[in-house]
Amino acid sequence: MAAAASRPAAAGDTWDGAHIVWDWNGTLLHDIDVVLEATNASFHEIGMPPITLERYRELYCVPIPRFYQRLLGRVPSAAEWEVMDGAFHRHYFARCERAGLAADCADLLAEWTAGGGTQSVCSLAPHDRLLPWIARLGIEGHFLRVDGDLGAGTREGKAAAMARHVAALPGVAAGRTVVIGDAADDARAARHAGAKAVLYTGGSHSRASLEKVGVPVVDTLTEAVAAARALVV
Repeated sequence: MAAAASRPAAAGDTWDGAHIVWDWNGTLLHDIDVVLEATNASFHEIGMPPITLERYRELYCVPIPRFYQRLLGRVPSAAEWEVMDGAFHRHYFARCERAGLAADCADLLAEWTAGGGTQSVCSLAPHDRLLPWIARLGIEGHFLRVDGDLGAGTREGKAAAMARHVAALPGVAAGRTVVIGDAADDARAARHAGAKAVLYTGGSHSRASLEKVGVPVVDTLTEAVAAARALVV
């Protein structure tokens, strides 16, 4: 999918020096339906009942083993966690190419760049899959940097990875950076890196759970970019 043409930036619509760090899964990539399907396929493999999207969003959290603890009512053993994690990723990556960009994503990326802002991606998706994924969807040209999980245990959360990511961005000030993501962990990671955050309801969390975090919560990426602009301009 190629990036759609953007409207020209309007007069006074510039935000030079402002930066957005985008989350990938559940934010730029609209994959929540694939995630739920893969979750229930993996649950079936290990004898767990399926869950609805509402229940998934109510319970989901990072670190991921805590999500399984909420489902099981107890902490999964190391062996159980390995099986559950492996099953989910096998089912997810067998289906993930069906997922596309979130609504208005390509236009929003182009408009932010046209207005003088910069952008990057920091994700818990495997780094070796993330780069070709973004290229395949035609949006790689918008990003100063793309960082995924290098297999160093970042499923415990994104905070350390986000701090490294923001520090590595050329000419970007953390105080004029906004992280846009779909999970409470994205806001925690932003705070750890000295950045601001906007949370989006189109992914893994319910609105009610996101509103507990204390940062702006929006229902579309168009609203997310408007909120980010208000935070840094």
